[in-house]
Amino acid sequence: MHRNKLYKRIALLVTFVLAISATVIYFTFDIRAIDYLTMFSSWSVLCALGSLAIGLFFDGTRLLTLARITGEDLSLPDVTKVVLSNYFLALLTPGASGGAIAQVMFMRRAGVPVARSTLIILVRTIMSIFFLIIMVPFFMEQDDAITSWIPMPVIVMVSVLFIAIPVTAVLLMRTDYPERIIYYFSQYFKHERRRQAFRWYHDFRQAVYIMGKQPVMVLRAFIESGVSLTFIYLTVPCFFMGLQFPFDLVQVLGRMYLLNLVLYFSPTPGGSGIAEAGFVVLFSPIVPNGTVGILAVLWRFAAEYLPFVLGACITLRAFGSNVLSVAEKHAEKKGNEE
Repeated sequence: MHRNKLYKRIALLVTFVLAISATVIYFTFDIRAIDYLTMFSSWSVLCALGSLAIGLFFDGTRLLTLARITGEDLSLPDVTKVVLSNYFLALLTPGASGGAIAQVMFMRRAGVPVARSTLIILVRTIMSIFFLIIMVPFFMEQDDAITSWIPMPVIVMVSVLFIAIPVTAVLLMRTDYPERIIYYFSQYFKHERRRQAFRWYHDFRQAVYIMGKQPVMVLRAFIESGVSLTFIYLTVPCFFMGLQFPFDLVQVLGRMYLLNLVLYFSPTPGGSGIAEAGFVVLFSPIVPNGTVGILAVLWRFAAEYLPFVLGACITLRAFGSNVLSVAEKHAEKKGNEE
């Protein structure tokens, strides 16, 4: 039963991914693309995989740094399992919700308490979003095409607003106002929703307290976060170089920051569908005619689906074919404990 549930979910995902990939290529392909494809350099694939490996490495070092801040220590095999399992369950669950659960499951196996694992994952996600919010205005300022769609003052205002929200939240943690506000508004929630609101508040407050004790280590983790994301996104310029056409590296990287910031709020598993569509919109004016769909699919397979396969091997070996049920029970147990 568990095996059938898992295989059905994987089959649906594979079908969806292949359908999206085929659709994107079909509607963007141009006969002139064949000329560029015949010139495609295979070394660019190795370059992209190397860039991805560096990105995943720094994702792991960030996890190690955050764990040490909380007084925990993880081995290299444990870090590898946590990082890759995130890709696997994130793609199998709506809104990538399973990614966080998978990380907690493996960290718990490594001896890290659930509450502390949750804090580490929460801070890890906030750092990634925060880095992208900071980077987007700097790169968009040099991208006239983007600023013609969205005026630069609007981009800056939105970024400042997003930066101000967590900063204000951290300052408010020194007071009891957030708890009063949550208590007042949560009176209209159902019991479980109310518990969840207070749970998230206390998780965030504890994270702020722990991280505030070691600012240098937090800065290190933030830098590692930025390096990790940047190298993962550099897989796209690697494929661009393989087609041997001129492009602006700063412009490409800036658009990747923008696209992936949007994907953090995507409701689809791993941003599938939205990622390809966004890539086509952002990069059609830059790449040769008819190649944007192929490049979008190459990017997704290298940066998302390859880690998914590796994560599947690790997760299934550890938890077997009933991993989805284990994840659901783990989420329920965590909720009851909190």
